[in-house]
Amino acid sequence: MAALAFTQSHIYRPKIPQFSTSKPKPRFSIRSSLTLQPNFSDPFVLQLAETLEDSLPSSSSSSSSSATLSLQKLRDTSSETLLSTPWPSRKDEPFRYLDISFIKQSQIEPVPNPPKSLTISTDTQYPNLIIADGFSVNSVSNSSELPNGVFVGSLLELSEESIAKRVGEFVGNGPGGDLFWSINGIGAPDLTVVYVPPGCRVESPIHLSYFSIEGSEKGSEKMPISNPRVLVLVENGAEVEIIEEFLGGDGNKCYWANAVLDVVVGEGGKVKHSYIQTQSLNAAHIKWTSVRQELASTYELIEISTGGKLGRHNVNVKQLGPDTVTELSTLHLSVSDQTQDLHSRLVLDHPRGYSRQLHKCIVSHPKGQAIFDGNVKVNRYAQQTDAGQLTRSLLLEPRASVNVKPNLQIIANDVKCSHGAAISDLEEGQLFYFLARGIDLKTARKALVLSFGAEVFQKIAYPSIQKKVENHIKGLLDPTRKESS
Repeated sequence: MAALAFTQSHIYRPKIPQFSTSKPKPRFSIRSSLTLQPNFSDPFVLQLAETLEDSLPSSSSSSSSSATLSLQKLRDTSSETLLSTPWPSRKDEPFRYLDISFIKQSQIEPVPNPPKSLTISTDTQYPNLIIADGFSVNSVSNSSELPNGVFVGSLLELSEESIAKRVGEFVGNGPGGDLFWSINGIGAPDLTVVYVPPGCRVESPIHLSYFSIEGSEKGSEKMPISNPRVLVLVENGAEVEIIEEFLGGDGNKCYWANAVLDVVVGEGGKVKHSYIQTQSLNAAHIKWTSVRQELASTYELIEISTGGKLGRHNVNVKQLGPDTVTELSTLHLSVSDQTQDLHSRLVLDHPRGYSRQLHKCIVSHPKGQAIFDGNVKVNRYAQQTDAGQLTRSLLLEPRASVNVKPNLQIIANDVKCSHGAAISDLEEGQLFYFLARGIDLKTARKALVLSFGAEVFQKIAYPSIQKKVENHIKGLLDPTRKESS
């Protein structure tokens, strides 16, 4: 299906890239891999990888051998992939509408250590782990609500060798991703693990709070980069809800958060995943979510993304057994000179699979942009599959832009599949309904826009989180805020 495109021009001014390096230490894979691939042609990517290696902290002597080997395997795998992957440009189809040149033009500085002093208050009553600049900086709060056998924390601090070995089976063995997935694999200082044993149901959601503390002032050439990485391993018949919340330590700082989440759902397991991204409007936020679903498992994603000068989410879901359920609901809001981008890929390979994808975006700024590239592939043996995909976009300003590319590939012949796309402003009839009842135009538009997004954020099961998201969106859509910005 042809893309529906409303585009704006981009200006690219080449600039010599710079990096900030720390004290060198022996490299574990980049230089050795170069001897096998001497013709690698992207010096920028190579220098970035070496800088990330130099910034990594030394391994703790108390780390379990399985944990150390797992991280080593991740870094080796990522290094091999990275050396064959150049920095993407607008000529590459996945980045056709996305300008990431400002990252390359910045002075990229890895965050080498966790914050020395951290005062962060979280208003959650659920089990909570704080991840600051890619480091797990404290133990889980409210951990008494977690059942026996559940582990949430750093892989390097995991004392249970059997769990560490089980986790190691999935570290570095996934389908992989693009360049940014590999950058994270090299630069991640640790791996945060959420492990749920077989048959265990976790009643309270596990809240992962990501904070970007290091950041430069607007206009500075420096761009600190953090690489948080999380693995959620839910064994057969287990159930858990994960809430990921990405926040900027200072609302106007410039930084690059490059995150990866790997989810493994065992047979009959259930994972509900809420992902809330409210980073600084001067930040770059790039995230990978990779999901592997076994027989009769369920994965549900609810995403709210409003932050970042550049916000990109790559979602890759693979159904590995029959009777598998996948639901993806996303809301992107662009209220400034920013780009919100969702690239999703769902592969169904087995009978009686079920999937639903709802993507909504709101662009309320003349220089705002939204991108959706959604691919659902129903392969030959995925008979009796029921798959649906719908994307709807609101353009609230004349020069706002959105590029949508829904893609449904069907090879099986006994399926029920549908997809659709709609791009519009608010309907005149809806506005007239409010005006006829004495409600002013600004209030009417705000109410209609909020209800447009409510179809997604009201799926968040926990009232305190849902209310927090609703109030945040209301603040962003406040007409007085736009007029004062």
